[in-house]
Amino acid sequence: MAVVLTLFWRWPSGMRKEQPQLHVQPLLRDILADIAGVREALIFTPAQASDIYTHDGAGPPLGLQLEFADILALEGAAGRAGALQALFDPGVLSETLEPTLGDAQAFLRRSYPVYEPLRETVADPCSFVVHYPGRARDINAWLAHYISGHVPLMQQLPGVRAVEVLTPVEWISALPVRKATHMQRNRIVFDNPVALTAALQSPIRRELRADFEKLPPFVGGSFHHAMSTETVPVRAR
Repeated sequence: MAVVLTLFWRWPSGMRKEQPQLHVQPLLRDILADIAGVREALIFTPAQASDIYTHDGAGPPLGLQLEFADILALEGAAGRAGALQALFDPGVLSETLEPTLGDAQAFLRRSYPVYEPLRETVADPCSFVVHYPGRARDINAWLAHYISGHVPLMQQLPGVRAVEVLTPVEWISALPVRKATHMQRNRIVFDNPVALTAALQSPIRRELRADFEKLPPFVGGSFHHAMSTETVPVRAR
């Protein structure tokens, strides 16, 4: 089971979410490619897809998901002298993405098989990223239901290329962003936003909604965003 670090930034107050995507600087890719212990590095930027149930608006301007060899490698990268500190040097991120707009969290990632996984040649993969920022009354009951009820349905979505569930772990950070405390994050992946929209309009999507209504009690809501997903080639170490 993989250990991953997620970083997401919010839109600045007063900035129209309909503005064009923020430009991803080449320097950001270089930093991610060179972090010791990183086995996969993903960059998320907003995409457009239509869901029959949720309308949570534009996604975060930028998100990162980094898979590490282990928790020690993750904490090393997030330490005071860690490689992730370079993300906050001038010129790496858009000047609108101040550290006060970011958050970070470490997770265990559960990955589930799908009929046809994503191919490396796909030009514009799109992730449907779901955030559960609150709390469940009984997290054990919540996760047991989610894994046994929700995940098998996600695996049946037409055109799905990957399914993963993230659950939090305790970790040490010296990054200049807030430590998030989401109880769960999920991600399902498709070839492009059109394929994601087709899945979100399908009968399986209706079954997912019906199962959502049966989830054990929780607070904090859920937030759903379509995100273009770039895989940064990491340099072998």
